[in-house]
Amino acid sequence: MGQLRFLQWLPFIKWTPSIALSLTVNYFPIPLNFFDTGSSSTSTLVSCSDQRCGLGVQSADSICSTQNNQCTYTFQYGDGSGTSGFYVSDLLHFDMILGGSMIQNSSAPIVFGCSTLQTGDLTKSDRAVDGIFGFGQQGMSVISQLSSQGVAPKVFSHCLKGNDEGGGILVLGEIVEPNIVYSPLVPGQPHYNLHLQSISVNGQILPIDSAVFATSSNRGTIIDSGTTLAYLAEEAYDPFVDAITTAVSQSVRPVLSKGNQCYLITTSVADIFPQVSLNFAGGASMVLGPQEYLVQQNSIGSAAVWCIGFQKIQGQSITILGDVVLKDKIFVYDLGGQRIGWANYDCSMSVNVSATSRTGRSEYVNAGQLSDGSSIHNEPYTLLLVSIMASILHVTFPSIFQFL
Repeated sequence: MGQLRFLQWLPFIKWTPSIALSLTVNYFPIPLNFFDTGSSSTSTLVSCSDQRCGLGVQSADSICSTQNNQCTYTFQYGDGSGTSGFYVSDLLHFDMILGGSMIQNSSAPIVFGCSTLQTGDLTKSDRAVDGIFGFGQQGMSVISQLSSQGVAPKVFSHCLKGNDEGGGILVLGEIVEPNIVYSPLVPGQPHYNLHLQSISVNGQILPIDSAVFATSSNRGTIIDSGTTLAYLAEEAYDPFVDAITTAVSQSVRPVLSKGNQCYLITTSVADIFPQVSLNFAGGASMVLGPQEYLVQQNSIGSAAVWCIGFQKIQGQSITILGDVVLKDKIFVYDLGGQRIGWANYDCSMSVNVSATSRTGRSEYVNAGQLSDGSSIHNEPYTLLLVSIMASILHVTFPSIFQFL
């Protein structure tokens, strides 16, 4: 299994002795931090005989060097960039919600990679990152490691703000919202694949063969917060853009900008552009307002230039739903139940989370109204809360990012 590149998100997770897996982008710019294993009293190198290295070897993510008994890795990403290095174990520090209280300064050991070589876009200043946070399903991902230790449940959630400043909440646990709808994960896939069945514009299903969205080795629909925009299978792109353009043809002026379909608009996009619905298996629809499939580029005189946020992947039948679609929504990745759920939500607000009480019962806690606790000894886990802030990168090429 590969990696997802969370280039946008900077979680406020404390690390020992420095932030080793902050998902920062040198875009504002933000200074980058290096992890020094020698300065950490709690870090250890991962040997080939370590069981955790074996998990990586099974999924072809790890390599064992018999010469020095050190567990190493080499990864290649979908955009052609890559990284290689060695595995280290150290403490991840976090705050935990327990029985309605916030328990601070908790920690758990996890294995992560220290990169010694980066290639491709990872070497560019506007793509430089402190690290990559893995939230995939395989055994070496952060969520899988914490779950196997009983530190966090096998579910995580996020809510990404859609305003210009970015931000949001990442929960290593379940966000609870009455309007969440779920669709089953496609089994046996290395990504977070869902069964996309059709696309509707203004309530009308587009004339796209459903086979276009079928999942195979080079087809399917992926939920990927490591992609800034969104990508449509080539066969679906033109019908989608044509339907949008037809719906607004009497109100706006269509223009092309760098090969992308854009529109000159003098009023609010919400007043002109149609609603889009992505219809998934299980009867779950993802309803997109105009600002969830359009991106504002610039202005020409008194007119704003808004462009379709979905890009075409030439010669490929892969659909990738990135941040332009995921923002302003709660997303719940229920790995135990093998499903993903979502609901439209104002991500500047606090969220309700499912927490295990001290009596063992499941209860809902408002994460914005928590008091600090003092101890976590002999108590069951509930969930971890992480604040995130975001910067938006403008991806100019199709990138298929995988999860760690």
